[in-house]
Amino acid sequence: IGSHVSNSGKEMLLGSVNEAFNYGANGFMIYLGAPQNSYRKKLEEFNINEYQERLKDLRMDPIDVIVHAPYIVNLAQADDSKRQFAIDFITKEVNMVSAIGAKYIVIHPGAALDLGLEKGLMKISDSVKHIIDYTKDSDVVICLETMAGKGTECGYQFEQLKTIIDEVNSNRVKVCLDTCHTFDSGYDWINNYEDIIDNIKKTIGLEAIKVIHVNDSKNTLGSKKDRHENIGFGNIGFETLCKIVHDERFKDIMKILETP
Repeated sequence: IGSHVSNSGKEMLLGSVNEAFNYGANGFMIYLGAPQNSYRKKLEEFNINEYQERLKDLRMDPIDVIVHAPYIVNLAQADDSKRQFAIDFITKEVNMVSAIGAKYIVIHPGAALDLGLEKGLMKISDSVKHIIDYTKDSDVVICLETMAGKGTECGYQFEQLKTIIDEVNSNRVKVCLDTCHTFDSGYDWINNYEDIIDNIKKTIGLEAIKVIHVNDSKNTLGSKKDRHENIGFGNIGFETLCKIVHDERFKDIMKILETP
């Protein structure tokens, strides 16, 4: 279990692992640059060797370092040039993930805008296929995040993620389960816990979940708003979030806190 930590300044990745260790974590999540823009420092500035040595010293597994892609790119874009920019950018991110020795990159699937959900899902599938093809020598896994469904977001139901996964047909495409997003999209973890687990089994499969974002929600069930709250202070509640975190079926999955 860990949290989103800083990756900046002169220390970069070395600072990230030290911050996580100071929290008592055994893994963490980072962005490779600011999530609001596409600027990235050169790899030489990331202190990769020092970071990897520090991971060894602290007995942290590199597989438990999760990278999150920025929000600014949209793999469902109807505009071909803008979608190609998104594909190229995520391709670079995947290559950087590989360079630092991590395994999983979490991405927001995309927003359909005027295309409609079905066409949006096909655009995302096509985009992910290109990214996989452009990085065929990599073993980095793309984890599609479960979304809240605000605006024209795609991927707010497990069936939608299954559509993308089936269409791409690669073992390098998996899922990041976000507790706030799923609650906001209408999955009632409080009252229908095992029904949701059964739904996951029937659609994407439990084995597809490789990362869990552990967040409470400021919003009510099905609000489709996506606003995280500190654990126990939101509408999901401490008890239910504990149930998810301690579920034996999720015991080997990295869990990341994304709250203040």
